[in-house]
Amino acid sequence: MSNIKVSIITIGDELLIGQTIDTNSAWIAQKLNALGIDVIRRVAVGDDKLAITSALDEELSKSAIVLITGGLGPTADDITKPLLCEYFGGKLVVDEIVLAHIVDIFTRRNRPFLDRNMKQAELPDNCTVLFNKMGTAPGMWFDKDGKIIIAMPGVPFEMMSIMEDEVLPRFEKQFISDALLHYSVITAGEGESFIAEKIQDIEESLPVHIKLAYLPGAGNVKLRLTGRGKDPLALSVELDKYQKQLAERLRNIVVALEDIPMEQVIAKILLEKNASIGFAESCTGGNLGHLITQIPGATDFFCGSIVSYREEIKKNVLGVKQETLDNNGVISEQTAIEMVQGAIRVLNCDYALSVTGLLGPASDDDEVEVGTVWMAVADKAGTIKTKKFRFYYDRLRNKEMAVQAAFRMIHKFLLGDL
Repeated sequence: MSNIKVSIITIGDELLIGQTIDTNSAWIAQKLNALGIDVIRRVAVGDDKLAITSALDEELSKSAIVLITGGLGPTADDITKPLLCEYFGGKLVVDEIVLAHIVDIFTRRNRPFLDRNMKQAELPDNCTVLFNKMGTAPGMWFDKDGKIIIAMPGVPFEMMSIMEDEVLPRFEKQFISDALLHYSVITAGEGESFIAEKIQDIEESLPVHIKLAYLPGAGNVKLRLTGRGKDPLALSVELDKYQKQLAERLRNIVVALEDIPMEQVIAKILLEKNASIGFAESCTGGNLGHLITQIPGATDFFCGSIVSYREEIKKNVLGVKQETLDNNGVISEQTAIEMVQGAIRVLNCDYALSVTGLLGPASDDDEVEVGTVWMAVADKAGTIKTKKFRFYYDRLRNKEMAVQAAFRMIHKFLLGDL
């Protein structure tokens, strides 16, 4: 069976009012895509019996598989399990293995076992139970008229555990799909319209089984080649050829040929150089340091980040002169230079970047426009490069743009292109 169609239904009033962001369906879609299984629809509904039933009817008319998350907890608003039991004409019975697992969880945590917790072990007698090692609500697998319906808890780490341990292995055994491969070209510094013009002839030459997607981010554009075919090796050779064509055509703005963020690109270069980096951050508020420390083993190349948001920290920690602040202002080239020099000295790193700016929404300085950001990057030998940026969005978006601009600046400095 190939080109399997899947729908995802996420259940919960909290999703519809924006209290909780649905990350479950995105994660599920990524995992299924890796198997060559297509998600054709994602639907969110509230904790309402009619809404859930209608969504099930609708999605089963379009897809061979329907995955459901949410509504399997022990409280009154968790109605998915009894609804599915009724929908498939079964009855709730206690599963002794699940019950023993739940009792063990409460015993180990030294918490009282309530009647409502007992109900977690009651499951439809016409489903296959999907064990949940991370929690008390097991998943359920139903077969109906050649269709598969799978229900899982809405708690993300519990859902992921059931998918990884129970659902995906079953899919791999039960379904045979065409190979689906993705090859990426990550660019920085130019917009998608510019890129599309540069590679128009390459895009038009792609065979029907290979698609090109433009995925713009904050100052970056990811080009994703997606190919589908019977022979994974032949498909890989084809994708490699087109990836190289794109990379050569866009060589001045390409930063990576794998789907990784800029901070990871920088980390690889630093590790190759056996070098370290540190930051002196003001308007970015520690976001540079946060992203770089998301990389496992960051201690091998990252010394630290000084979040010098106030003037006194710039002066007392980084050594920015009062004269500089008085004569040039906090948001200035000279302040950025003295900040990066201070970061090199205090953090004892091989490379450093400083950033100081005004992200909005308003300015209390008539001489500095909202969105103005100065950055400086330096090495221990004393080489310093500076750049002024201007961003035109709201405060949060300006911060995102500043962070990505900083990583691009570091990348070019490390490669000697700045």
